[in-house]
Amino acid sequence: MMILWKFTTGARRHAAPWLLVLSLYLANRRGLASAPELRQPPGRIAIVGAGIGGAATAAFLRKEFGPQVQIDVFEGGKVGGRLDTAHFGGKDFETGGSVIHPLNLHMKQFIDDLGLAQRRTVPSRIGIFNGKELVFQESDWFIINFIKILWRYGLNFLRMQMWVEAILDKFMRIYQYQQYGYSFSSVERLFHSMARDEFLNMFNETLDQAMQKVGFSQQFMNEIVTPIMRVNYGQSIKMNAFVGAVSLAGTDSGLWAVEGGNKLVCSGLLYHSKAALIPANVTAIALKTRPVRAGGTVSLYEVSYSSEAGASHNLYDLVFIAAPLHQGKSNINFLNFNPPVPMWFPGRYHLTVSTLVHGLLNVSYFGVSEPASAFTVSEIVSMEHEELVVTSVSSLDPVTVSSEYKRPPASEANVWKVFSPAPLTQDQLQKIFLSWDSISETRWLAYPYYSPPHRFPPIVLHDRLYYLNGIEWAASAMEMSAIAARNLALLAHHHWYGLTDKIDQEDLNSRIRGEL
Repeated sequence: MMILWKFTTGARRHAAPWLLVLSLYLANRRGLASAPELRQPPGRIAIVGAGIGGAATAAFLRKEFGPQVQIDVFEGGKVGGRLDTAHFGGKDFETGGSVIHPLNLHMKQFIDDLGLAQRRTVPSRIGIFNGKELVFQESDWFIINFIKILWRYGLNFLRMQMWVEAILDKFMRIYQYQQYGYSFSSVERLFHSMARDEFLNMFNETLDQAMQKVGFSQQFMNEIVTPIMRVNYGQSIKMNAFVGAVSLAGTDSGLWAVEGGNKLVCSGLLYHSKAALIPANVTAIALKTRPVRAGGTVSLYEVSYSSEAGASHNLYDLVFIAAPLHQGKSNINFLNFNPPVPMWFPGRYHLTVSTLVHGLLNVSYFGVSEPASAFTVSEIVSMEHEELVVTSVSSLDPVTVSSEYKRPPASEANVWKVFSPAPLTQDQLQKIFLSWDSISETRWLAYPYYSPPHRFPPIVLHDRLYYLNGIEWAASAMEMSAIAARNLALLAHHHWYGLTDKIDQEDLNSRIRGEL
């Protein structure tokens, strides 16, 4: 939560009148020099990618540059990108990004602006699997859960929540900075503005190292922290400490999703931004020089693309890449740039396989001796074990949850979502399920492989060519993309109109408190 501080400063009563005149003159000069209306807004803007990052960029650009600019969004796949659903057994289910944190202020604002609703929450119960048995099962009763956690882990769980909350308090400063129109020209500067070197240091150490330094027990790390990393990012406590903290924030209460599917935010933002969706794959972006009537030349960006109608190209004043520029994720060639813009940046994306199974769960696979009718666990997360082929198994609710809906018990056929690092074989599925009637598999290069230390890709590739997805190397989440989109829209606006006093400013936390 953001606390707004206010203070006042006194003025000398007997200042000379000429000082007042001079100050008004200088203020007027600053206002005229930075007035956006003195330069025409850009004519055409291109966005590559229609996931949450691209859709949010379109919405924020419309807000910054006004109604007259033409915004084209190129998408060769589905609108929504890594937010997707699968139609399965007569209903739709999330296969991509599925939950949103209650402090994700941009996502909350989006659904308010779009008239969308939060999905009704169905209570879930968690079990922790060590490869042989469930070492922990959540109860229906809060007091029983509290005693179990206290007995097994001491105060580690409470200390973890306090540790994450302290990190979130600093992270929340970015919303205030963006509200005041401040932007940053690199991922490093953006995170430095929130917590100085604290976040930058977290990018260069593992979660294991960071939590051991403040005294968390190894048992707690193995049995609680590791399963959370595996279910959220398919990785271990050797990932960077900041993304680990973001993952741990997913244990908070109040997590939510969008009624009808999270991807509706993307299509809604594109519609309300009045952006033109071009169903095509961008193949190249080239720097071009064109003469202008008043004399001289202007540089523009030629975006070449391929669609069902064939190959074509358009010229743009500004271009935003809202898709990963990494091997296996992009095939865009950058032409005529000096220095050259690389086709791919270092680093790789982690494969997570999401398998939806409509069938009967084999509870004995998890070391459970009780009958399936008495098995109340709806989400099973796993510790690290060399023989484990899955990272999690969870009972899945549809994207539209009616007031009458009740999750079926494990003794009845239900839709289960299985996360695994590789596609599951028939033999592996037969061990986890007694029977099934349908299966749907989605292979996601869903998020980066987080192995610190890592250098962030630039977000300014050329004068007016911007890259959004560099922020994913800090942490991959819907809200991270929305924050990056807001930052790029502000940065592009300030570059276009020469508002340098709104870019890369230091000590903003103190400065904004002083302005209130």
